[in-house]
Amino acid sequence: MHILLAEDDPALAESTARALRSQGWVVDHTPRGEPVPASVKTDPYDLLILDIGLLGIDGFETLRRVREQGSTLPVLILTARDAIEDRVHGLEMGADDYLVKPFALAELIARVRVLTRRHQARQGSVLSMGGLRMDLEARRAWIGEQPLDLSAREWAVLEYLLGRVGHVVGKEQILQAISGWDDALSENAVEVYVSRLRPKIEPAGLRIRAVRGFGYLVEEVAGAPSAPP
Repeated sequence: MHILLAEDDPALAESTARALRSQGWVVDHTPRGEPVPASVKTDPYDLLILDIGLLGIDGFETLRRVREQGSTLPVLILTARDAIEDRVHGLEMGADDYLVKPFALAELIARVRVLTRRHQARQGSVLSMGGLRMDLEARRAWIGEQPLDLSAREWAVLEYLLGRVGHVVGKEQILQAISGWDDALSENAVEVYVSRLRPKIEPAGLRIRAVRGFGYLVEEVAGAPSAPP
């Protein structure tokens, strides 16, 4: 899961990001509100955790801009303001949930899981193509009835490709999907993960084709088996 954390308190941001990363999630952090709408629009995030008292534009204005551009990304508001009108205002502007500071990190993680499960349920939590099936909620994959063993990064690459079937996906897009801002990954890493995935998904009748100068395209080989419903 890829999370954008907008929080201006350095200590709280560090502890929150560390707790989220302990779950195996990728976390990007910004102390300002201005970059958030553009990042949400261009990067494949699964959740936005948004503080109200940000540097620059505040969380309410940030949320307004995110929703104004049509994003349905789940948003969890963090706020030190416990007035009921602030909570109501945030929910009315399009937030999905809120936590009042100080909060327990265990509760934050639980709320993150609930929000993302709810969002996946609305969008469909299973991706399938050929003989391959990926259950995004259970984080498990099968070819036919045989479990498919994938590393976390291999999973992220394959999930991104299957979510964009019919489209050529650039290396930079994949890189943004599988890494945080603090990760020192290069486009060469994408090539490595793609090369590892190719033999793993061949039994499903799938291939990842390189389109020179553009990126990768996952496609079904003629006569491929179908994934069970």
